[in-house]
Amino acid sequence: MKRFWTGVDVAEHAEGYAILLDGRGVRTPARAPLLVPGAALAQAIAGEWRAVDAAIDPRAMPMTGLANAAIDHAASDPAAFAAMLTPYAQGELFAYRDDRDAALAAQQAAAWNPWLSWAEARFGVEFAIGAGIMPIAQPPATLAALRAHVTRLPPFRLAGLAPLVTIGGSLVAALAIEQQEADAAALWPVLCLDELYQESRWGHDAQAAAARDVRQADWLNAARFLALCGP
Repeated sequence: MKRFWTGVDVAEHAEGYAILLDGRGVRTPARAPLLVPGAALAQAIAGEWRAVDAAIDPRAMPMTGLANAAIDHAASDPAAFAAMLTPYAQGELFAYRDDRDAALAAQQAAAWNPWLSWAEARFGVEFAIGAGIMPIAQPPATLAALRAHVTRLPPFRLAGLAPLVTIGGSLVAALAIEQQEADAAALWPVLCLDELYQESRWGHDAQAAAARDVRQADWLNAARFLALCGP
């Protein structure tokens, strides 16, 4: 879609904050009004619309895209949306250790165990830790507690949590961001530990590094969205 507007404003309503293009409210792809819960997020989205040059580039408008997801998908069926994320607890990245490389396994333990310990203390759960590629059966009580927390999140926080979970492959890491216990930029290399370890051994792979940079940008945008959403 080409740019047709000249002015972008934010207006406060009882239901939330609207983004106006020449006085008319922006709508989501499902044609719902784009209403967000806080002024900071609304201003960030308005900034994306102001920055549009000749045509809309969705990749350049991550806050708008996540707000659309919150309204069109998470808000329409929060339980179903949350149900897509909670299975990551069963395959929690931080619970797996390499069983063929002792040096890598030591680095995994040093980097990942503190976050498992944090999650155990924060949510009153326990994680099973295993080695190799065989699935690990996490305790049912752990899965239930994490599922309950995720299901209670409001739609906008669910929408911000989703890419953190799917990009990183770790529900624990995503929840550390959601709970404001971790800096997203600092946590990224912890998530990419395996990749970075292999790169240190076998050399730089430009294609893999470029793909990792794209994932990192999406990860950081999701963390920013959560921060802008507020509690």
